Amino acid sequence: MELPVVDISPFLQTDKTESSADAKKDCAKTLFDACHDTGFLYLKDHGIPSAITDEVLALARSFFLHASEEEKMSIARLDAGVDDGDSARGWQRLGDNVTKGLRDWHEAVDYYREEEGADGPPYKPLLGRNRWPKAPLRLRAAFEDYISRMLELGTAVVRAMGYALDPSREDVFVEQTRRSFWVLRMIGYPPLESSSAALHDGGETGISCGEHTDYGCLTFLLADSTQGALEVRHRSGTWIKADPLPGAFVVNIGDMIERWTNGLWKSTPHRVIHRGVNDWRISVPFFFEPDFDARVKPLTKFAEEAGGLPKYDEVLYGPYLQRKVESNFY
Repeated sequence: MELPVVDISPFLQTDKTESSADAKKDCAKTLFDACHDTGFLYLKDHGIPSAITDEVLALARSFFLHASEEEKMSIARLDAGVDDGDSARGWQRLGDNVTKGLRDWHEAVDYYREEEGADGPPYKPLLGRNRWPKAPLRLRAAFEDYISRMLELGTAVVRAMGYALDPSREDVFVEQTRRSFWVLRMIGYPPLESSSAALHDGGETGISCGEHTDYGCLTFLLADSTQGALEVRHRSGTWIKADPLPGAFVVNIGDMIERWTNGLWKSTPHRVIHRGVNDWRISVPFFFEPDFDARVKPLTKFAEEAGGLPKYDEVLYGPYLQRKVESNFY
């Protein structure tokens, strides 16, 4: 059982020929089925050069494997109100992240959109400034360029998703993500000490990253060539491998898309179990999210199709995200 593959190039092109219109329809059909049936897919022909993705992964690997403890601590995540912390941004040591009460076995550095005019320090939760390491020297410039490219790609994909749901309203998600409160994580997974450590044995430590769904709209996973680590729970209940496909992102929909579609498209649980012998697994997921002040509730079309009854309440995305992030650490 494999994830579907979606060629997104028709929604990156500007020509409006008959053939391009047909290509958009074909892409939208494949995308709709992927979102409906698995919630996960491989995204190819996305326009991000491999030279850029390769550099991002190499810089992340260099940071995790070569930065000293002192260098990592200099950008450590701090609680809001402590120095320049905002409870979210910065480096997290092994075991800092918690999923379903168990400590995940990975290090990470989290970056978020920086809101204009945020007062501080001290900063309110989520509204601080990103904490960049001094080395590798190229990391900040390379990552900021990558983020700008991913924002463009994210807009193209949510436009394609809108088209797939209703061609007359292809911008339905674009309208709520024009100032996407994006998140980028740089993650390093050391190998679990033994296969038995990959399962809860009554202690506090879980697996590399415990079973979860993602909070927002879309996740674009960039990962190294490690095989057998990422697992996706199929609608049937079976866990399937989502190994890297050269030149493609692994993409999954998040809880806000599920909410907007009133459950027509569901976010899919997934987990990471890295049993490699020696090498760390490196991944850099980019989360394309709603605007911080977006109000997310089932779209009228989908509520009506369910007999006029929305299955989900409205949430204001920023405070919703804040509650979720707090649960990662406390």
